[in-house]
Formats: sequence, C-alpha cells, structure tokens
Amino acid sequence: MDIATTELNNMSSATIHGDDHADIPARETSVNKPRRKSTSHLKLVPPTLQEREEIKNAAEDYAKAFNKERAFTKNELEQHSRLLLEKMELPEKYLGFAMVMLGNFFWKRQFLAIPFNKRMLLLPHCLKHAEGCPADYDEFGLDCEKCGACSIADYKVRAEELGYKVLVAEGSPVVLKIIVEGYVDGILGVACLNVLEKAIDKILIAGVPSYAVPLHTGDCKNTSLDEAWVWDVLEIYEPLEAPLTESYLPIMRASSKMFADDFAAVLPRLRSKGDKSDLKSPLALTESVSYDWLQHGGKRFRPFITLAAYAALNSEKEQNATSPTVSEELPLGVKRVAMAIEAFHKASLVHDDIQDDDHYRYGRETLHRIHGNGQAINIGDHLIGLGYHLLNTARVDLSADIVADIIGEMSKAHLRLCDGQGAEMSWNEDSALEIKPVDVMQIYALKTSPAFEAALFAGIRMAGPVGEYVEMIPNFCRHLGIAFQILNDLKDWQGDENNKLLSGQDAAKLRPTVLLALALQAASETQRENFKQLVHSGAKPAKLVEAMRILFAETQSLDKAQQLVDKSRARAEGLADNVSSEALRKLLYFLVDNVLAPEDTVKTEPTNLVSLPMV
Repeated sequence: MDIATTELNNMSSATIHGDDHADIPARETSVNKPRRKSTSHLKLVPPTLQEREEIKNAAEDYAKAFNKERAFTKNELEQHSRLLLEKMELPEKYLGFAMVMLGNFFWKRQFLAIPFNKRMLLLPHCLKHAEGCPADYDEFGLDCEKCGACSIADYKVRAEELGYKVLVAEGSPVVLKIIVEGYVDGILGVACLNVLEKAIDKILIAGVPSYAVPLHTGDCKNTSLDEAWVWDVLEIYEPLEAPLTESYLPIMRASSKMFADDFAAVLPRLRSKGDKSDLKSPLALTESVSYDWLQHGGKRFRPFITLAAYAALNSEKEQNATSPTVSEELPLGVKRVAMAIEAFHKASLVHDDIQDDDHYRYGRETLHRIHGNGQAINIGDHLIGLGYHLLNTARVDLSADIVADIIGEMSKAHLRLCDGQGAEMSWNEDSALEIKPVDVMQIYALKTSPAFEAALFAGIRMAGPVGEYVEMIPNFCRHLGIAFQILNDLKDWQGDENNKLLSGQDAAKLRPTVLLALALQAASETQRENFKQLVHSGAKPAKLVEAMRILFAETQSLDKAQQLVDKSRARAEGLADNVSSEALRKLLYFLVDNVLAPEDTVKTEPTNLVSLPMV
C-alpha cells in the first residue's frame, strides 16, 4: 500500500485568528503533517525570569490580534508560536513554552470572567515535599494538609477561601470528568510542559478557559515555578456579558447528564431496582447488569456525535446561528436516539470481548469473565433489544418517518459491523501472517466506521432532511473510523489504564492489525520466516509480543501506521471543507481533532478514576 505523502489540497489563505497573522492557513489539510519522533528538545523553559517574562509579554501583545470566536487546534497554536519565536529571534527549543503563553492569553480574559466557585486550581503532586508530607491520596488526588510545609498549601488555602475546587494530581481524565459533569468551568493549572502539552488536545480544543503556569523543569524531585504568575490571576474576577469563544462543553455536559441524572427518565427500569439485590434475583439480573454496563464506562463518542450534529443543524435552522449550541433541555426523543447508539455499541463490545476472550474493559473484568459466556451473550442481546426499544419510544417526540430512517441506518451499521467482526475472526494463525494492510483496513471500515456513521446520520436526520449529506456521511466516517482503529492498534502497545490494561494484548492473539500487516509486508524473507517459526513453535504470549515489538521497530511499522492515520485524517478534513453548513463543518473538524487526538498514559493514585464521556 502506498503511504507516501499525496499532494496538498488547495486552501484559501484566510486567517485563523486575526489579520495580523494572515500567513497561517485556515485549516491544515496535508496528508502527513510534520511529525517529530521526540519533542523533548522543544520543551525547554527559559532559564531566567527575565527571559520568561519577555516571552510572556510578547505573547500577550501577539494575542491581541486573535479572533476568539473558536478555540485553536494544537497545530494552529504551534504555528503561531513558531511565528512568535521567529519574530523574537529565539530558538525552537522554547516552542512548548511559547505555546503555553499564547494559549494563556487567548483564554485569560474568559478565565477571569469565571466566578471563583466555578474554577479549579490544578497543582502537581511533585511540588509536595517528598519527605515528611502527611498528605494521602483520595479519589481526587493528593489530600493536602494545611500545614504550610510546601507552596501547595499557600495556593490551596487562598483558593479554597475564594471558592475554588482544588485538585493535586497528575493526569487529565479526572480533571475532564469534573469539568464535563459541571463542577468547574475553567482551570488554573501548574504543571511541567510535558503535562501541559497533553492537556492542550484534551482541554483547550474542547473550549475550556484555562491559564497555565509552567514548572521550570520536568524533574519531579527538584522543580520550581514563577509563583507570582499564579497570584496574577488567582484572586481576579472580571465578568463578561457573554463568552467570547464557542464551545462544545454544553453538549458534552448534556451527553454526560443523559447517562447520570437523566438516565432513569430516558430508560426507565422494568424489572430491577438498581441496587445489590438485583444480582441475587434471576429475573432482575439481566436488566441490572445491562443498565450498569450501558450507564458506566467508555468515552461515549457516538452519543455525543448524535447530540452535537442535532444541535449544530437545529441551531442554524431555528436561530440562524453558526455556533455549536445546545438548549437547556434536549427533547427526550433525541436523548433516546443518542442512548440507543450507545446501547448498540456496548452490545457489540460485550460480544467482541467474548469472541476475543479479552480480560479487561473499562478498567474492570469483562462481563463474560464475571458472569460466564452464556450470561454475557444474553446481556449483549438484551442491550440490542434496549436499543430498539429506545428508538421505538423516541416516536413520541420524533416523527415515525425520522425514526424509520434512523432504524434503517442502524440496522445497516449492525450488519456491516458483524461482517467486519466475522472477517476478523476468519483469519486463522497462518492467514494472519499473510494479511495485507488493505485487507485490515477493509475490516476496520466495516467494524468501526458504521457506528460513527449511524451516530452522525441520526443527529443530522433528527434536525431535518439528510439530503446533501448522503455521500459525505459514509465517506467521512470511513476515514475517521479507520484512523481511530489504527490509533487503537498503536495504543495497544502502550497499555491503557482506562481500557485493556495489557500492552500488546491484541497482537499476542495474532488478530489482524495494520501494524502486523505493515511489518510483514516490509520485512525481509529471513525476518518473516523467523517470525513464522516463532508463531508456529507455540511461544508464550510475552515472547511473541517482544518479537513483534522488535519486528515493528526494524520495519518502522509504528511510523508507517501513524502516516496512515495522518492520511485518513486529511481526507476526512477535506470532506468537511466542502460542507455548506458552517456549524456542521465546525463539528466535523472538532470530531477529527478529538477522536484522533493522541492518548496519553495517565498516572493515577488510586486507580478508581472514571473516563471522560467525550474527548
């Protein structure tokens, strides 16, 4: 398969965020965006306060020209930061620092407009004294004692007096969970550049006003910060009449609320009570476990897509607006359709885990390992029934024609998913060693893309006729789904605390993956034969995983897989470029940025944190 860079699409020279910086394109569409194997050399903090203040002041001046109607993508922010450093004749090694400073002054005014009781102060646990600190970790991070032994106590005490939520922890999932559930609207964060870089994709793109103070080094044992920069914003409140930047946060919160406070109204229980007694009742167990599985765990990409697509087109229709807004209360029928999307998806995961004999899902044992294969199959079937039940009850708020169209699309998605899963299982040990990248991506297109397609179709159809989007929807979702699945392959080699937990789990079972196909395609005859002999020898999974790791490195398969992700991403963005609805076009860009955002390995103490419903 050709994975070389193709020609760039023609783009307008419109500015991103202001006429003063008109040489930055409105949207990148290159097939392979520049990639760096290591960015550590770009994350150095200037060594003196004078140098740091000079970049900070220059960033504040540069940011005055920004149009703040929409948030940056990470690539756009990097381009602006490179221009700033070039203007100041400073080296590239300060790129990460410059990105944080520009991000600060994009959001500062909006952060200051957030009431203190809706702000979070996020502090790193590495600021605490290593010796003699009496604080322990609770579910929200380090539970600091107000002893005055370290600088954390100074900020913590004052912030809590003002009404801030204060969190001392490392990693973004718990932060995003707190934001999405509505506890806070903005973040004042202290962290090293490594952590701040990971937060850009996760938080800033979502439209959360944030202000960050970088630690001087990434050394967790000996670090410091410019404490005056924290006090510059900690105690200041300057209200605004309306937000300056549009945000998908209200829709994320609506999606989260649907699986929390609204869950009982959207999907009332028939046989179970929702307590431990259900597990002892033969009649209540199936519904109880199904509801629990549906309500908890996962990132809920698909119901968010449905709600956001509906909100985007409905806002344009009713208000002639282009912002991705959502009303205070979505129609119950719209919620039921979105939840049906998740029910079908969760059912497929139950069955997929049985077929693949996966051990973990969402950080806990898979259902078939807890309840047995028979019960798990039945629970998966029950979830499918719940999906159709939700669609049927949605007719109260939606017309029968709309529901019929959505059912038709979901049934097609269900059939294609089964075709893809069946194709994957049909590859036996020998044929898996002969599989080509194009074969794997055809499986991915069948397994992963249909759920995205059904979710997007449902949201658009509930807002009105699909019409002009008939061809765009499947093509966009195919590229999005393939790239998403390849990223999942890459993540399988990093481990995943919020999902499978075990590095190389898919690879050890010789499931057809793009990584394996690319490696075998590029390997020499000797490398292929050696690997096949190892497979046929019945080697232990750990040895097989290590052999794959070496083969992937020797054939540069990880880099090639990332190139395929970039290629699919660019094609999805190209399709979004041609969408006439501005609100829907922005949503498609947002989906690409978030569904294909790189995952970061999260350190949590303890490990009972819950994943973010979206992002």
